Amino acid sequence: MKAITIRGIEPDVAEKLKRTALEQNKSLNQLVLEFIKKNIGMEKEKKYSRVYTDLDDLFGTWDDNEYHTIQNKINQERQIDQDLWK
Repeated sequence: MKAITIRGIEPDVAEKLKRTALEQNKSLNQLVLEFIKKNIGMEKEKKYSRVYTDLDDLFGTWDDNEYHTIQNKINQERQIDQDLWK
C-alpha cells in the first residue's frame, strides 16, 4: 500500500479530525481513509444498515423476577403439544 503525506492541514482542522476519530473510536488514519473513499465513490455499502429501535425503551428495565416470569411463559409456549402432532 502507498503512503501519502498531506501538507498544509490547518491546526483547527487537524484538531477536529482527531476529536472525530476519538468519538468514533477509530484511528486518525482510518477516519481519513473513510473520508477519502466516501468522497471519491469507493465507500463499501453496508449489507445490513437498518437500525431497529422499536424495543429500545424496554432494554434494561426488567428485574430478575420479571425476566424469569416472561422467560417461563416463552418456554411454555415453545413446548410441542404431542396430541396436535399425531
